[in-house]
Amino acid sequence: LPLADAVICTGGLGPTADDITTEAVAQAFSLPLYKDESVLNHIKDIFAKRNLVWVENNTKQAIFPQGARVIANPLGTAAGFALKVDGKWIFVIPGVPRETQKMFPEGVIPILRREFPQNEQYVARQTIKTFGISEASVDKNLEDIDFAALGVNVGFYPVFPENHVVLVSRQTTAEAAEEKLKLACDEVVARLNKYIFSYGEETLEEIVAGLLKEKKLTIAVAESCTGGLITNRLTDVPGSSEYLERAAVTYSNAAKVSLLNVPAAIIEKHGAVSEETARLMAEGVRKMAGTDLGLSSTGIAGPSGGSEAKPTGTVYLALSDAGQTICRHYVYRWDRKRNKMFFSQAALLMLKNYLQGKDK
Repeated sequence: LPLADAVICTGGLGPTADDITTEAVAQAFSLPLYKDESVLNHIKDIFAKRNLVWVENNTKQAIFPQGARVIANPLGTAAGFALKVDGKWIFVIPGVPRETQKMFPEGVIPILRREFPQNEQYVARQTIKTFGISEASVDKNLEDIDFAALGVNVGFYPVFPENHVVLVSRQTTAEAAEEKLKLACDEVVARLNKYIFSYGEETLEEIVAGLLKEKKLTIAVAESCTGGLITNRLTDVPGSSEYLERAAVTYSNAAKVSLLNVPAAIIEKHGAVSEETARLMAEGVRKMAGTDLGLSSTGIAGPSGGSEAKPTGTVYLALSDAGQTICRHYVYRWDRKRNKMFFSQAALLMLKNYLQGKDK
């Protein structure tokens, strides 16, 4: 605390024995603890609404050091608090990311702005999401950019199967922050453009959902090697019933024949993992469902089942509309679980590019 005007702590505010942040702060400054009845009632209301059995140790989450100002938690049971000691501020909030992200701007930032107006900066931030390039290669491609000279901090964040570049500019005016951020973004885009699929916090499935809704298109999905993962990701977005009509996991050859009308002779000649089969799967599910689009996946997730011609990690992805069917072939070198994630990512990216007119 002697080294800073404010200290921010996250975590350790739950009801269990190892949640000791509140007690530690109180002990550090020789402060008694008190129970906040309004916070306790809030916690009990949450339990009642969720039909949970009340356990007395949850009362611990309504205990605070004397003199602390409660920071409300609208998303959970663990409230935070702000405490001023000898002119210094201590902020304690939950470690659960979504709760932290909600409480920090509402409960911490206003106090910091009021107490330290001379330190206020304008922050401009941009997340650039890439796929199909490693974290090391991202760094290598950007190594000639002098971000410090541009007045921007850069961070690299692997979020499998993606790699994110986060640019942050802190300046004395909003205009200066935005200007410097744009210059840095332009430099990054010039070097990574073919790998970039998003500028911002939206997930790939959220982008796809927005495009399908915007264009008022419906889709059906036929999955083999991905086992429903593509559909799962599509339905992670609220409102997916507006565009997703149905999906089928046609894992066996018999399922591909009986449900999607893929001719057995095609599978026998080319194999279940082939461009020909992928195309017919996409066309079959589109016709079966009566949708605008049909999306399919067939591949070898591993660890066994590969061959010299079709190694483990091989996938064929197809997308069909009333006028054409496009197919893409990739080989990824991961374990089974990661291969499936890569397959689903590539399928959604193909769909996104098609909807944006980039892949037809």
